[in-house]
This record gives sequence, C-alpha cells and structure tokens, in this order.
Amino acid sequence: QVQLVESGGGLVQPGGSLRLSCAASGFTFSSYPMSWVRQAPGKGLEWVSTISRRGAGTNYADSVKGRFTVSRDNAKNTLYLQMFSLKPEDTAVYYCVQNVGDPVRGGTQVTVSS
Repeated sequence: QVQLVESGGGLVQPGGSLRLSCAASGFTFSSYPMSWVRQAPGKGLEWVSTISRRGAGTNYADSVKGRFTVSRDNAKNTLYLQMFSLKPEDTAVYYCVQNVGDPVRGGTQVTVSS
C-alpha cells in the first residue's frame, strides 16, 4: 500500500524558507518520478515540481522557479522541497504524489504571513 507522509510545513514570514519532506513507503520509491502539488485556500490543486527517478531531471512551475528546489534521497525513500524567498501566495497545503492527478491526502500546511 502506497504511503506518502509529508512534514516540515509551518508559519513563516515573507522572504523566509522552509524545507518540506515526504516519507514514502509501500512501493519501490526509486522507480518513480515524484512530484509536489499544492492547494491554496479556495483553489484547486496546482502542480509545483517534478523530479526524475534518479534526481537528475527537475521541472518547476513558473510561479516557483528559482525559489524552490526539489530533491530526493532514494536510499531514505524521501522526497524534499526546499523553499526560499517565500511569498504569501505560496500559502497552501503541500502534497507529494507519484503521479500528478493522483488523489491527495494528508499534506503539510505552509502559511506565509507577517
């Protein structure tokens, strides 16, 4: 059974940083590209970033490009999202997924506010 448990969210001031983690289990983590998606209050899910199976390839939404960095540690079955220069519009629940479009649950709340 696929399990994805996100952590690392919190309240941060504009311009601040956070590092999100996603602990994966129940599948061969290194065999799958992985993605981060987010859902802001009152809005639909938004794709944020995708990383290839070995981490060599990454893609980002224009809204986060240059501020967020996705990475993974296949030995630890863990996906990361390092977020810099956070803006109020980054406020959302963040989820990790195997495939963009998968149902989401859990997540970690990121709130950017002064």
